[in-house]
Order: sequence, then C-alpha cells, then structure tokens
Amino acid sequence: MSDKKLIEQIRDKIRLKHYSIRTEKTYVDWAKRFILYNNKRHPLELGEKEINAYLTFLAVKVKVAASTQNQALNAIIFMYQEVLNKNIGDIGMFKFAKRPEKIPVVLTKEEAGQLFKHLNGINRIMAGLLYGAGMRLMECVRLRIKDVDFGYNQMIIRDGKGSKDRVTLLPSSIKKQLALQIKKVKLIHEQDLTDGFGEVYLPNAIDKKYKNAGRETGWQYVFPSVKRSVDPRSGIERRHHISEAVLQKAIKKAIIAAGIVKSASCHTLRHSFATHLLENGYDIRTVQELLGHKDIRTTMIYTHVLNKGGLAVRSPLDQ
Repeated sequence: MSDKKLIEQIRDKIRLKHYSIRTEKTYVDWAKRFILYNNKRHPLELGEKEINAYLTFLAVKVKVAASTQNQALNAIIFMYQEVLNKNIGDIGMFKFAKRPEKIPVVLTKEEAGQLFKHLNGINRIMAGLLYGAGMRLMECVRLRIKDVDFGYNQMIIRDGKGSKDRVTLLPSSIKKQLALQIKKVKLIHEQDLTDGFGEVYLPNAIDKKYKNAGRETGWQYVFPSVKRSVDPRSGIERRHHISEAVLQKAIKKAIIAAGIVKSASCHTLRHSFATHLLENGYDIRTVQELLGHKDIRTTMIYTHVLNKGGLAVRSPLDQ
C-alpha cells in the first residue's frame, strides 16, 4: 500500500464519518508529518515505539503546545484504528508538552463598551453574540437561521466543542439587528434559488435523509459569505458561511482603535461574557451550562479574574 493510497483512505474514512473539512485537513497533515518523520516508512511497519518517539519529539524539539500534541495523537490513533484496523496498544509514557496555567484575558465592562463603539454592521452583531451569548468564534459563523429562536430569546449551538449541542441566550440588545440580518439573508437566498443555486452544506449526512433540506431557508447560515464557492469535496457551488478571519481582523482593529492594551482577541469576548456573568451574581453552574463546559473546573478559572484583586485579599496599603 502506497503512502498516497493511505492518505486517500484517511480522507475517505473521515468523510464517511462526516467529520468537518478542517478535521480532514488536520488529520491528513499529521499523518504525512508522522510518515516523513519516520523516513517515509509505512505506518504498518511502525508501532508504539515510533509513535512514542514522535510525540516526545513534538514536545521536546518542536516545543508544541499541549493541545497540538494531543491533536497529533488523535490523528495518529485515527489512522491506525479507523483506517489500518490496527490496535496500537500502549504507547508508553511519552514526554508530554507543557500545558501552561494561563489566566484568560478579560475585558472590563467599560473596555467592552469602548470596543463595540468601533464595530459596525455584521461584525458588531457577531461580536455581540460572542460577548452577549458566550459563543465561540466558529459557533458564531456556523449559526443557522433555524437555530435562532426570537420567541424564547435563545439560540441552539449545534455540534459545539466535543460534538455537543447546547442552548444559550439571545441578547435582547441585538435582536433587532439580528432579525434584519436574517431578513437580508433570506433575500440573498431567494436570489440564489432564482439563479439555480441556493443549496447549503448540511452536516451529518442530513442531505441523504432529507433531499431538499439544503435549499430550505432555515438551514442557511445567518452570516453567509459574500460570494458563492465550489465545495472542494462535492464540487457543488454553494454559499458557505463567512470566513472567521473577517471578524478576527475587525476585532483586532477595534481593539487598537479603542486604545485597549490587553492582548485581546475574539475569544476574549467569550471569557468576558463568563466573568461578567459571575460578577453579576449568576451561579457558576449556570455559566458552565451556557458555555458548554464539560467540567466545572474549566469554568472555575473565571473566578480567578473577578474584580477582587489578588484573590480577594485586601492590600495593607489600603488599610
């Protein structure tokens, strides 16, 4: 079996399992890197020892982050178990990449207010969902019309981190703008249908079960791309969601314009959402549920950045 054939089999297996195109690219890339590291030997000729050595190499020589090392491990395990049908067994105690204990960057309410003064249009709405609903960036750009519930003031986050669904709130302050945005999307979709297009990508093989679902308004992205593009997998011309880079660039510019010196990003708005809810007296379990954290300890980190100064210790200078 050639390496090229193996890569094709990895792609086929990922698509069969309906993983995202991002996961496909990531897993294929790690498979290639693993093979190159081992002098282009086929993975069937390798085993626990070589996997252990590669993961240690990533941690010690390349100095990758813990999440990156874990990503490489998952990709290698997928290749062996799902494609090569080989149980790799116990790979031993490889050198783990250090997972630094970082306190998240959080904006004060005043800083958040200043930031929003330098955002407008779609960027302002999307940033409002990150800060006002605690959404992750990709959860925001992948939001579908059918998952916005104006009646109950809530949104359903589909297939979030860990492939979990959850419900979060719909901020009242952006309901009007969001409704207008969806109205615009409907007009765009109607024009796409008129032009012979209008089909959108559907997850989990829903298009196999419901043939015309991809053309329905409810499945359209709330924040679609300006232009249609050809799906690299199916070859079908569709209107995908807006690129996450659009909001990332807008947030970066707004941070500079607002004079904020903190190392902030899109994810900072999610951190700020959680911290400000706790500041307002909401129960940490409620915040955990809104964020979609599996472990309460992940949510607990936000208690470290509450406005209490040095873990609520009063400085002797202030006494």
